[in-house]
Amino acid sequence: MGSFSTISLYSHSKSPLLSRRFPTTFASSYHSHNSPRPSSLPFNGRRRCFRCRRLVVAVASGAKGGPRQSTTGRRVYRQSQSESALTSAPAKQIASFVVPAGVFFAGTFVLWKLVENILMPKPRKPASGENKPPGEAAEGMKWSVAPGTNLLSGFTAKIFRESKQTLNEFAKELRSFRSVDMSGRNFGDEGLFFLAESLGYNQTAEEVSFAANGITAAGIKAFDGVLQSNIVLNTLNLSGNPIGDEGVKCLCDILVNNSGIHKLQLNSIDLGDEGAKAIAELLKQNSSLRHLELNNNMIEYSGCTGLAEALLENNTLRSLHLNGNYGGALGANALAKGLEGNKSLRELHLHGNSIGDEGVRVLISGLSSHKGKLAVLDLGNNSISAKGAFHVAEYIKKSKNLLWLNLYMNDIGDEGAEKISDALKQNRTIATIDLGGNNIHAKGASAMAQVLKDNSVITSLDLSYNPIGTDGVKALSEVLKFHGNINILKLGWCQIGANGAESIADMLRYNTTIAVLDLRANGLRDEGAKCLARSFKVVNEALSSLDLAFNEIRDDGAFAIAQALKANEDVAVTSINLSNNFLTKFGQSALTDARDHVFEMNEKEVNIFF
Repeated sequence: MGSFSTISLYSHSKSPLLSRRFPTTFASSYHSHNSPRPSSLPFNGRRRCFRCRRLVVAVASGAKGGPRQSTTGRRVYRQSQSESALTSAPAKQIASFVVPAGVFFAGTFVLWKLVENILMPKPRKPASGENKPPGEAAEGMKWSVAPGTNLLSGFTAKIFRESKQTLNEFAKELRSFRSVDMSGRNFGDEGLFFLAESLGYNQTAEEVSFAANGITAAGIKAFDGVLQSNIVLNTLNLSGNPIGDEGVKCLCDILVNNSGIHKLQLNSIDLGDEGAKAIAELLKQNSSLRHLELNNNMIEYSGCTGLAEALLENNTLRSLHLNGNYGGALGANALAKGLEGNKSLRELHLHGNSIGDEGVRVLISGLSSHKGKLAVLDLGNNSISAKGAFHVAEYIKKSKNLLWLNLYMNDIGDEGAEKISDALKQNRTIATIDLGGNNIHAKGASAMAQVLKDNSVITSLDLSYNPIGTDGVKALSEVLKFHGNINILKLGWCQIGANGAESIADMLRYNTTIAVLDLRANGLRDEGAKCLARSFKVVNEALSSLDLAFNEIRDDGAFAIAQALKANEDVAVTSINLSNNFLTKFGQSALTDARDHVFEMNEKEVNIFF
């Protein structure tokens, strides 16, 4: 029965069960692989199996449209099965991908529309007869092609209101205070136009700084009609604004008729020769300007020539600052000619103009013929050697008015230092001299020390960045024990070491004039700090500021200084700088306790910097 049922099932191709569950090819495959072999069946079963096999072959062959021959049945079946697999597999794969993707995109589109309707409802359309208020344009969205400008107009209006409120506060300051510093506010040209109105007929503000505010040449026009009417403002600072030559020309045209401004600061404004020439023309006509700063610009020879010509005609300018420009030797030569006929100039600042030895020679020649009373001369960082120092020394000998001399960061060496020292022995006016960074060694320091024996006029001496070493500082200390009138002594980066610190500590026990002592970066370490601490135990009524930064001092040195402060409650020191050393929290705590102790005992503040 089992075998009959199986054959009967495959014999009836019209059977609903067969057509519903097994396709033709699958049934044929199942029969050929799973039915018992013909030799094991009885005779009737074998005939029916043969008929079934013929039927399957006929169906496979008929599907292809070829003759139904039993001899080729197996070959036809295999071709039909393979072709059916090849044709149906791609279609199933495509369908299995397209249908889910389509469903996903359709669902996404529906959800997107739903979210759009919820979060971005359509604006209500006003009635046709409804009048739009003036501020309605500020509602909604403003679109622009520029990046970052598609902002809500309400937000933009808020920013505008806040900016205007800030400018109103600035304007109130201009109307309320005598000195107003608005540097770095970044209000630009528009802000300056707004604030300039507060300067017109202003009777309060005398000093105003608009430095570093992004003001350009266009913004300078805001002063037109304002500075001409203001007679109270005497100081105007426009430094750090890129106004350039065009802005300077505009400003000079405005200041021609101004009689109030005495001090004009135009540092770092991209000023070139053309702008310098415009200022020169202003100096020829303006008789109120006393102080002019043109530092860190791009003035070269032609600009210096224009300024020199102005000095011949101007008799009111007292101070001229040209630091950090490009005058060179030719520019110094031009200025020398202008100085010969000038009577008013009191300060000349030429720091960092690379004038060299030749430039110094011609400049000193002009200063020697100068009919005025020059009190301040800045020749720092100008590539001056011992040869140029000789000309400076000659001027020092002859000068009866020079009070302040700066030769910082040149290369005069020991030879130049000796020449300057010899000249200072004959000079009785110079109070401040800066010889820092000049490659001076112990020999040059010793020559300077000999000057201080008999000179009580010099009160400030700067020898920083010179390798004077232990011997050089020892020579200075021996003299300063009982001689000289030095109030400010700067010996930073002088390689004096712990032994040099011992010489200075011994000098401080007797010296009664030094108030400011700079010993930065000298490799003092704990040994040097302990030596200086011992000098604190002796009452020194002069020393008020001590700078020991960059000296590799550790906690032991800090403990010694702290104990010295506690032991001498009447110590005059009010500031000790120990920054950039190797102090831990223990050393810092000891110094803090000492500071508090001094305050508790005599209510004196000692500022200690870590």
